[in-house]
Amino acid sequence: MRARPRTQSSLAVRGDGGPWWLVNASPDLRQQLETLERGNGAVRSAPVAGVLLTDAEIDHTAGLLLLRESGSPIRIYGDPEIERVLAPTLLRMLDRFCGVDWHALVEARAIDGLAVEPFGDGLTFRDGSRMVTYAPALARLDDAVLARFAASDLVLVDGTFWFGDDLARLGISTRTAADMGHVPLTDSLPALASLERPRVVLVHINNTNPILLEDSPERAQVERAGLEVAYDGLEVQL
Repeated sequence: MRARPRTQSSLAVRGDGGPWWLVNASPDLRQQLETLERGNGAVRSAPVAGVLLTDAEIDHTAGLLLLRESGSPIRIYGDPEIERVLAPTLLRMLDRFCGVDWHALVEARAIDGLAVEPFGDGLTFRDGSRMVTYAPALARLDDAVLARFAASDLVLVDGTFWFGDDLARLGISTRTAADMGHVPLTDSLPALASLERPRVVLVHINNTNPILLEDSPERAQVERAGLEVAYDGLEVQL
């Protein structure tokens, strides 16, 4: 196969000595959780302390229902607008099972020893002098976002589309990358390639994006720019 199979975008993060936190909960969460350590040995308990949400997209939240058999309310951090969107649906269903322990995440705060800071397109994590920025749905790439990326040690960033009209080119949809809240790589790649400090890894890659093909010209262009393409099971320790 020219492209290895991938589950939908999600991330697990933790500080030194702290528990795992899930960043977004994809529909493939059950499979993804199998790769994490089970700290308490409980067969039906997820090995995570809770969930941090970057947005209310269905691909980032549907997996919450897979945590419904938790023995205690699920700790969830996110913007109040995310809670408002999810309250009538996913959160209501979870309340009927294990319950939800919701916390507003509107400014930088410490969560289990890990500093978490929300910004318009994602989350930044700090543990001592180390800094990781996660932006799976990048709606804009302005000076403030680039400065945040430049100050990070690791940037996990939106690689959803190659062209702004990927879906139209394939006859799938007339919606553009901008319509769906994404900057295509043809626009973002030069700026991402100019970053000197961070390791830059592309995530949230749509199955129409040719960079998934390891022998494609687009993949070669990404690699020449010094960027990486994420894969299931990628682990980074800073």
